[in-house]
Amino acid sequence: MAALIQISDVSRLYRRGADEVHALEHVSLEIESGVFAALMGPSGSGKSTLLNLLAGLDRPSAGSVTVAGTRLSELSDDELAAFRARHIGFVFQFFNLIPVLSARANVELPLLLTHLKKAERRQRALTALGIVGLGERAEHKPSELSGGEQQRVAIARAIVSDPEIVVADEPTGDLDAKNAVEILKLLRELASGFAKTIVMVTHDPRAEPYVDVIHHLDKGVLVDGESEKSARRGQAR
Repeated sequence: MAALIQISDVSRLYRRGADEVHALEHVSLEIESGVFAALMGPSGSGKSTLLNLLAGLDRPSAGSVTVAGTRLSELSDDELAAFRARHIGFVFQFFNLIPVLSARANVELPLLLTHLKKAERRQRALTALGIVGLGERAEHKPSELSGGEQQRVAIARAIVSDPEIVVADEPTGDLDAKNAVEILKLLRELASGFAKTIVMVTHDPRAEPYVDVIHHLDKGVLVDGESEKSARRGQAR
């Protein structure tokens, strides 16, 4: 079977005036279904660019990105947006919650684009909040939640539409050590217990025991050539 995510000889160039910035150069990798993968490397190494490409938020300058059997470069912008809505959940460093809405209402937001009725949207949001351990905090607003709880709400929002893939860009970057570990444990559980494929950009060395595979990038190049399997897989679960 083909990998769920296939990156084949991908390069991404940006133009800044007369200059070309090579964000990625000839990157190839595969990520299997149900794997918790980390993209690691120094700032400016191309981690977030690669994440945006595999999530369908950007397009490569060369090469191909195939996700769930679909070659993303062949999709129109509207088709790409529909693909993301079906297949991808997003988690960011800054939680991006709407302050005036409750946790439940924030989690429901992706479902407003579906044909689900109000009662079903509400039930799905409550189920997602229960999965992340916040069932009893559903009607609290973000200002009434800790940073770790807000990130859990953001993760519930990412999984409420039951996507195959969750992409997380520095999800522990704005959290203290205790909450960072709790979020890593939650992401680990989503991969192990709920068969989600998770791709996470991180600088956080505490993430290493929780992931299955680490891809190291430096200056736009995949420097480890082949995926590095975490020798500590399972120790922190």
